[in-house]
Amino acid sequence: MQGSMCLAALVVLGAAVCAGQPRGRILGGREAKAHSRPYMASVQVNGTHVCGGSLVAEQWVLSAAHCMDGVTENDHLQVALGAHSLSQPEPSKRFYDVQSAVPHPGSRPDSLEDDLLLLKLSGNVSLGPFVQLLSLQTEDREVEPGTLCDVAGWGVVSHAGRKPDVLQSLTMPVMNRTVCNGRTYHDGVITRNMMCAESNRRDSCRGDSGGPLVCQHVIEGVVSWGSRVCGNRKKPAVFTRVAPFVDWINGILNGNVTA
Repeated sequence: MQGSMCLAALVVLGAAVCAGQPRGRILGGREAKAHSRPYMASVQVNGTHVCGGSLVAEQWVLSAAHCMDGVTENDHLQVALGAHSLSQPEPSKRFYDVQSAVPHPGSRPDSLEDDLLLLKLSGNVSLGPFVQLLSLQTEDREVEPGTLCDVAGWGVVSHAGRKPDVLQSLTMPVMNRTVCNGRTYHDGVITRNMMCAESNRRDSCRGDSGGPLVCQHVIEGVVSWGSRVCGNRKKPAVFTRVAPFVDWINGILNGNVTA
């Protein structure tokens, strides 16, 4: 999607693709069962949660490229794992500095394409009951419309911008891409590398960007963008599909592609 179209209509969910526009929250969800999603990561800049992510290897977190918009080399970038509460002490919670941030080479601040990011942590994490890996979807196929999938995050939970301290979760039905691309919805901008989920008053929104859309225990997509007003049923939530990028992801994880 071209930058001019972005300026006219859409926002990305986490850090503005278009200046001044908000990005992503769990709207209409509820508190997740504590530590029921041990793959969840909180991506933080200077101690503040900015995006979600998922642990996909012992030293790597998958998130959204636009989460790095505005982040400079002077900022302190870290990831919290094993967390339910962002503020309260928890025996399972650990913070890891980010050694390097690797956006997909096709991603750009003025585009919604290829919105994926890999964060290399300062060391291997300690896996256990509260910190576990999330499997990638490796089969490049469409998810059946109507399939119920899970999305979670620490993004704001009200239109007034109230931020939760504990992880929120939401079940969303996958939407047919052709329907999502209809004139009354996203009007042709949904590419094959994106997927939609219905967002009628229940949505991912500001602060949830980068978090995983989990369908049948694998990550199918990464929270990317949606409506200026989250929960608008005419502007469904949009996710970057993982399967088309699995070779790039594995190449970075295995050291076969230069980070």
